[in-house]
Amino acid sequence: MARHHHIRSEQILREALDANGQRFTGQRAAVFRYLLATDSHPTADEVFVAVRSEVPVISLATVYKSLETLVGCGLAIKLTYGDGSARYDGRTDPHHHARCLACSRIFDVAGRLPADEIRELNPGSEGFQVTGYRLEFTGFCEECHEASLGTDPATECATGPATDPTGEPGAAAHSA
Repeated sequence: MARHHHIRSEQILREALDANGQRFTGQRAAVFRYLLATDSHPTADEVFVAVRSEVPVISLATVYKSLETLVGCGLAIKLTYGDGSARYDGRTDPHHHARCLACSRIFDVAGRLPADEIRELNPGSEGFQVTGYRLEFTGFCEECHEASLGTDPATECATGPATDPTGEPGAAAHSA
C-alpha cells in the first residue's frame, strides 16, 4: 500500500511539474513526499532536516526552491505570517487552520465557507473581486492551555513565547 501511494504521489508530482514547465527531480520528489506525509505544517528548515535523511546532499536553498515550486504548481500551500515566517502545508483541499499563540503549532480544521457567505462579507472596495480567502483561528492548543491554568496563557506557556494573531511576539495579551 505504501509503495502504491509513493508511485501515485510521484505521478501527481510529475504531471503538475510538467504542466507548469518545471523539471522533475529527486529532491523535489523527496520534499513533496515529506509534505504529504506530515500534518505538522513545517518550516523550510524543518523540511530540510527531515529530507536530509533521504537525500543527504540536498541543500537548504534547494529545499526552499522546491517548496516554492510546489506552491507554484498548486501542490502545497504557503502559510505566511506578519513576522515574515512561513510554513508549508501539503494539504490542498479546502480547509482552515488553527494556530496556537503560545507554541505556534498549526492544526488543520475541516470545512469551507459557502460562496454566498463570502460574497456577503463585502471587502469594502467597489469592484474588488474576491478570488479566495484564508481563515485562521488563533488561540491556545490543549497542551498550552492546560500548562497555563492559573496563569495568563498569553504570557506563559509550556512550549514557547506568546504571539498575537499577526504573528508578532509578545503582543497576544493586547489582541481580542
